[in-house]
Amino acid sequence: MRLIIMALMGASFALFGSLASARAATPINPQADMKAFQGYFLKRFPKVPLAAYVNGPYNFSKSEADQWKQIMEFPPYQFALDTGKSVFNTKFPNGKDYASCFPNGGVGIAQNYPMFDPKTGRVVTLGIAINRCRVANGLKKLKLTTGPMADILAYMTSTSDGKPINVVVPNNPKALAAYRAGKEYFYSRRGQLNFSCASCHVQEAGMHLRGNVLAPALGMTAAFPLYRSKWGNMGTLVRRFIGCNKKVHSVPAKPDSAAYRDLAYFLTYMNNGLPVSGPGARP
Repeated sequence: MRLIIMALMGASFALFGSLASARAATPINPQADMKAFQGYFLKRFPKVPLAAYVNGPYNFSKSEADQWKQIMEFPPYQFALDTGKSVFNTKFPNGKDYASCFPNGGVGIAQNYPMFDPKTGRVVTLGIAINRCRVANGLKKLKLTTGPMADILAYMTSTSDGKPINVVVPNNPKALAAYRAGKEYFYSRRGQLNFSCASCHVQEAGMHLRGNVLAPALGMTAAFPLYRSKWGNMGTLVRRFIGCNKKVHSVPAKPDSAAYRDLAYFLTYMNNGLPVSGPGARP
């Protein structure tokens, strides 16, 4: 029986890989990709409204949803919100602050990240933008995965709560190339287990794996940063990327790598129109 299951999985992955290759060979059309991506999930799970996808696995497990509702009466990430707000509003040694680095003082802008920077020709996540701000004001970069960075992101993201995600892929060759690279990363298999991001979060979305429900890729970025019970603290989206790479026995890229920037760019664009719901909480 195990051999039969493995054979079926192998055939499924092969078919999915061929479809991914076909997609990669077509002209870049982010808007068409997004429409097809969201349409896939809406057709597969017709009882789940589009906006509800920001709730991740809780759409597919009543017991986990009930536990989540109880937990959210006293959000486990509240400490991060409080700390992040305090840090965000603390003056730098030169008298400036984080607000001076962002439009609208950094309030209500998280829904626009990641964004393409035409000056550098690279994708900039909100975390990387925060580090740029620090360096410009004579401070060292923060670790992108957890700690103070996750706290600052929690606060900034909370000020965009409910705003529709609005990531833009401009008609710029480098922006389109970054988007394509992120798309190819998402669908490419890697590691000793030969899994792609899509293997778990598209093909097997909503299914159980070792007692946990695999969250759909649709809506995934909307809840970050988030508090995970297994972590015992806050983590950013790139921390999740690194963790997934390790699970499939693949060597992770660096947190600020082009690979993860582009992956975040593609995946967040696929979530355009969904409401920001971060910070979030997951098992």
